[in-house]
Order: sequence, then C-alpha cells, then structure tokens
Amino acid sequence: MYKFQPILKSLIWGGEKIAPYKQIETEQHNIGESWELSGVEGNESVVANGPEAGTKLPDLLARHGAALLGKANYERFGNEFPLLIKFIDARQDLSIQVHPNDKLAWERHHSKGKTEMWYVVATDPGAHLRSGFSKQVTPEEYEASVENHTITDILADYAIRPGDVFFLPAGRVHAIGAGSFIAEIQQTSNITYRIYDYGRVGADGKPRELHTEQAKGAIDYTVLPDYRTHYTPARDTRVELVSCPYFTTSLFDLTREQTLDLSTLDSFVVVMCLEGHGSLTDDRGETVPVHQGETVLVPASAQLLRFTPEGSMKLLTSWIA
Repeated sequence: MYKFQPILKSLIWGGEKIAPYKQIETEQHNIGESWELSGVEGNESVVANGPEAGTKLPDLLARHGAALLGKANYERFGNEFPLLIKFIDARQDLSIQVHPNDKLAWERHHSKGKTEMWYVVATDPGAHLRSGFSKQVTPEEYEASVENHTITDILADYAIRPGDVFFLPAGRVHAIGAGSFIAEIQQTSNITYRIYDYGRVGADGKPRELHTEQAKGAIDYTVLPDYRTHYTPARDTRVELVSCPYFTTSLFDLTREQTLDLSTLDSFVVVMCLEGHGSLTDDRGETVPVHQGETVLVPASAQLLRFTPEGSMKLLTSWIA
C-alpha cells in the first residue's frame, strides 16, 4: 500500500486550512489544492513510504502494471493513472468553469475529458457552491450572461454543509464557493474552460484568461430539478455515493473495525481519510497507519482491506469497477 508526497498548489483563491488539516508543516501560503494522487504530466505523485519511496506514479505503474491497476484498467489506461485525487480549500469563490467530455477533449486537446465529484469535508459560515443551470438557457443566452455579468443569476446556488455530495459529469457548469473545503475525485485530465472570474486579476496583475467561447460548445444545457447527490448516512457500513464509468466512490463512517472484500474487484482502491485516524491492513498482513488528510493507494492485487479506527474514522474509497 502506498502513500504519496502531496503536491501543494498556492493559488490566488487558496486558504490556510490544508496544511493543518493534513498535519504537515510548510512555508507555503494560500494553498488552494493538495494533489494527493496524480498522474498528470508534470505533476506526477511520488511514493512517500516503503521500499519504493521516491518512485514516480507512472514508473510505479510500469513496474507493477495490472497488479496495481487491475487487468481491465491496465488494458484501458496503461501507465496513466486514471484518477486525480485532491483536497481543495477555497478562501474565495473559484471561477465559474466547465470541463469537456471525452469526445470533445480528444478532438480539441488529445486528452481525456473530466467528470468529477465533490465531497464537502468542512465549511465556513455562508459557504456555498454552484452546480448546473437554474433555468433553461440557449448557448446565445449563456454567452450574453457572461458579457453582461449576470451568469451567476442563471446558475443553481447551494448553501452547503459537511457531508454534502455533488456529482459533476463533464459539461456541467460549476463553481466552488468561498468557505468550502472539499475532497475531489475526478478523471485524470487538467482541461478546464474558465467561463467567468468576477473580474479578478492574476499574480501578474492581468485579468485571468477566459475560455467563454470554447466552453459554449462543451456545456450541457440540460436543466435538472436538483443537482445535489442524495444518500442516507449510516455508521459502520459502506455507503455508495457515486457510481459512474469513471469511478465508484463510497463513504465509510467507522466506529469499529470493518473488512472490505476485494476478491472480485479488478481495480486499485484509493482511500482518503477525512476524519480521525486508524490503520489499513490487507490480506498479506501489511498494515499502514492513516490519519486525517492522508490518502492511500491500495493495489488491485489486494484481496481484502481491513479498516481499524482508533476511536472513529471517516473514509472515502474510490475504484473503477
């Protein structure tokens, strides 16, 4: 089982919560994102524990192949890890954006698209986010709303609290709001179309680049009555939150030991510890301690995974079925 060195991103909208949450010391400030597990070119995660410490994720995949990813996943993705796992701390509103689907991303960028999900870990008073349109609009009306600064008026806006979940298929317009601390699971893709940024300027003092026209053809204009993902919380059992072709993510809110049978699962498992601490043990007897803010990659060769909380522990698990 592998832990990785976090890749900390200082961003114009970032806050000061990630380092203390993860229980690490750093001189960095305004850390908006911690890339927990990444195969994105130029941002490859590096193993932090065990005999393979110092190994980059693509090299780890090349070394272990299907034993790490799963047979079907390795045939599908090769040495590119298929998920990008992050913690996000938004001190300010993030830009309104959208991601292309696989077809469009391949045509335009020779890249995969980006479907993602958010699990709300913590919130400040008044924290909110935006997901989807609140009413039916045409591509021309969307474009006009950006030009006349009214786009926020046509997006669904949600007050949020810890435990809220939002699934964001490619094409859905969205924005994380100020005061949100979020765990994000997404396809490995760094293609983002920034639609609107409230007139802010970047570190160079110039307005940040917008991709309003590119986004126009990437947006799914479908309107839904509710964009929040609803689930029934339960203690000491697996609660599935999202299942899609790109990932299946579940929540474990544990007060006692729980064993997850992986014998029929042909996939790696990513475990994000959201609260508390404890340990993970596989069928070979390898035990890895884990605490709040840490992420562990469990190889596909593992046949079972035992979660042992010390007191209580809240985890997200993600795999590709």
